[in-house]
Amino acid sequence: MATRQPFNVDQALDRVSHAVEDFPKAALFELYDEGFHDPFQQLVACIISIRTRDETMLPVARQLLGTAPTPAAMAALPIAKIDEQIVRSSFHAQKAANISAIAKLVDQNYDGALPCDFEFLVSLPGVGPKCANLVLGIACGQPAIGVDIHVHRVTNRWGYVRTTSPESTMEALKLVLPQAYWVTINRLLVPFGKHICLGPRPLCSTCPVFDMCERRGVVSSL
Repeated sequence: MATRQPFNVDQALDRVSHAVEDFPKAALFELYDEGFHDPFQQLVACIISIRTRDETMLPVARQLLGTAPTPAAMAALPIAKIDEQIVRSSFHAQKAANISAIAKLVDQNYDGALPCDFEFLVSLPGVGPKCANLVLGIACGQPAIGVDIHVHRVTNRWGYVRTTSPESTMEALKLVLPQAYWVTINRLLVPFGKHICLGPRPLCSTCPVFDMCERRGVVSSL
């Protein structure tokens, strides 16, 4: 067996970027490219995405944000109407209530402009560090690391970090990941984790990072 090479994050992410070119984009980046640039729009989409597959979340988010693209428009909708439009997402009733509450707060207290501030975002109902950082990175242009299950799994599998939760992975990556990649890593590792570095049985035989990967936690692969 060939000797494993030292892990180089620049090389790894460059290889991954080529490997995922033909796969669907990570959902929030896809919506941004479609014109949903506003931080409020990105936050609503991220809330809808929680425990919901991208294939479901994308049309649901497009429908709701097409109906109510601003906090004022969203605040004017009855919660039941929001719920009706996002009913295909998991925990839709609670998400509808949270989205309505956030829209009313932003419309009434912040002149319709969602503040690009981490502590404010995580104080909102239903918003955790992942969504806060994705909004900051994608819509606000701030250096922020959005860690979902794919970023958590892949970076630990590589041996780049050694953590036990997405939250601890976020903190660990802040210490080792060059800031230039803080937003990019989610854009790249979501499709990479969905299509190549799979959870149960990763496609190691076709992985562009195989020669550098520690394969931590891998029991079997294809």
